Amino acid sequence: MTEERIPTVLDEFVERYGHPAGKDGPARLVREVFGAEPDPWQEQVLRAFGGGERRISVASCHGPGKTTVAAWLVWVMLLTRFPMKTVATAPSGGQLTGALVPEIKMWGTQLPKILHELYEFKAMGIYLKEAPESSFFEARTSRAENPEALQGVHSDNVLLIADEASGVAEQVYEAAVGSMSGHNATTLLISNPVRTSGLFYDTHHSLKDMWFTIQVGHADSPRVTADFVEDVARRYGEESSAFRVRALGKFPKTDEDTVIPFEAVESARGREVTEMPDARYVWGLDVARFGSDRCALVRRSNRRADVLDIWSDTDTMETAGRIKSRWDELPASMQPSTILIDVIGMGAGVVDRLRELGLPARGVNVSEAAAINTRFSRARSELWWKAREWLMRQDVCLPVADPDLNPRHDPAETLASELVVPRYGFTSDGKLLVEPKADTKKRMRKSPDVADAFVLTFAEDLSILTGASAGGSWDQPIKRGLAIV
Repeated sequence: MTEERIPTVLDEFVERYGHPAGKDGPARLVREVFGAEPDPWQEQVLRAFGGGERRISVASCHGPGKTTVAAWLVWVMLLTRFPMKTVATAPSGGQLTGALVPEIKMWGTQLPKILHELYEFKAMGIYLKEAPESSFFEARTSRAENPEALQGVHSDNVLLIADEASGVAEQVYEAAVGSMSGHNATTLLISNPVRTSGLFYDTHHSLKDMWFTIQVGHADSPRVTADFVEDVARRYGEESSAFRVRALGKFPKTDEDTVIPFEAVESARGREVTEMPDARYVWGLDVARFGSDRCALVRRSNRRADVLDIWSDTDTMETAGRIKSRWDELPASMQPSTILIDVIGMGAGVVDRLRELGLPARGVNVSEAAAINTRFSRARSELWWKAREWLMRQDVCLPVADPDLNPRHDPAETLASELVVPRYGFTSDGKLLVEPKADTKKRMRKSPDVADAFVLTFAEDLSILTGASAGGSWDQPIKRGLAIV
C-alpha cells in the first residue's frame, strides 16, 4: 500500500509520531494518544525504537510492564508505519492469548473511535481494513518442530516480537533471519532471563555489541511491589537464582551444588507438550500429620506433572479418605497405576488403609540404601536425581502459576520454589548425597513437602528396573532397597 492510500485521518500520526518525529515519536504517542506515562526504562525502549535501533533485547524481573511496552510498539507500528507487518511469537499459545494479545487489544480500546474503527480485531490479529494483507499485527505460536512463526515476514516496515524470548526455540530465531533483511526491520526480545544459553542470553553477553539491551530490576519500576520482592527473598533467599531472575531481572547463577537447576524448572513451566496417547498416571503422596508440615499429592505422567492437592492437620484415616475420594472422582483412564507414599512417619498407616480400600498404594522408604545404583548413597538421592533428569528433558511440563492466586498459596509456585532448593554433595566413599530433608527445611523455613511428593513419583521407575510389574502386582514387595511395606 502506498502512502497515497493511507487513511487521511492517520496523516498527522505519521508526521507527529512516525519516522519524521525520530526518537521522540513513540513515547509522545504513548503520552498523547493513550494518556500513559512510561517508566524511564520503558521510555528508553520507545526511544531506541524511534531512533532506528534494529535489535532490542529487554531482560526484566517479574511485573515491570514489559508486555505493556511491547503492546505500545505494536500500536506505533499500526498507526504510523505503512505498509507494515508486525508479528509476535512466544513459546506457548497461552502466553500470547493470556498476556500479550489481550494487552494489545486493551490499549486499542483507548483509541479515539475514529481511529479504532480503521482496524479489524480478530482473535490473534489486528488488520488495517483498507489493506489487511499488507498492514497488520499477528500473533503466532512457535515451537522447535514448527519454527516458521517469524519466517517470511517481508514489508517496508517490519517488527518481530518474541515474548518470553528466553524460552523460544533456537530454530525459530534461525527461521526469522530473512525477515530482518529490510532497512526498517526491528526485532524486540522481551523476557525474564531464566536461561543461561540460547539467543536471548547471547544478546546480553557475546552478542551484546550488536544489540540495544536493557536489564530491568524491581527498583526500576513502581509496578513491582515491595511485598512481591520480600516474598521472593523469603521463599528462595536473596542469593538465589530465583531472586536474581524474578526480582533483579538478572540471569541465574550456575549453582553447581543445586540438584535441579533453576532454568530447568522455569523452562518446563507451562511448556506445551503432547501427551502420549497411552499415558499412564502415577501419584506421589508425602504425608504429614499436624504442625507446620503439609500433606501433598502430585500426579505425573511421562510428560506432565500437576499438583492435585495440598492440605494439613489431618490424621491417617482422614488422609486416606481424602485420597480415596480423589480416586473415586476420576474415570478409570485417569486413575493412577500406582500411588507411591513415603512411609517414614505417618505414611505407613495411609498405605495400609488405602490397600484395604483396594487402591494400588505402595510404600517407599527413602532413607534406605540405593541398592541397585551404587552411585547414590540413599534412595532419596536417587529419586531426586531421577527428577532432575526428567526435568532436563525438553518434552516435559510443570504446571503454570494461576495469575488470580497469591503466589504464597499457588500450588504451581510452591512446587517450583521447592524443587530448586535442595543441594547435593558426596560421601567419603564418593557416593552422591542429596541433603537431608531437615537441612532443606532449615534453609527454606518450611518443609519441601510438595517437591518430595513429586519426587516420589519416580520410585515406580526404580521398581520397573528391578523387574516389578508396572501395571500389576503392586501389592508385592519391590526387590531392592526401596522397600514396600
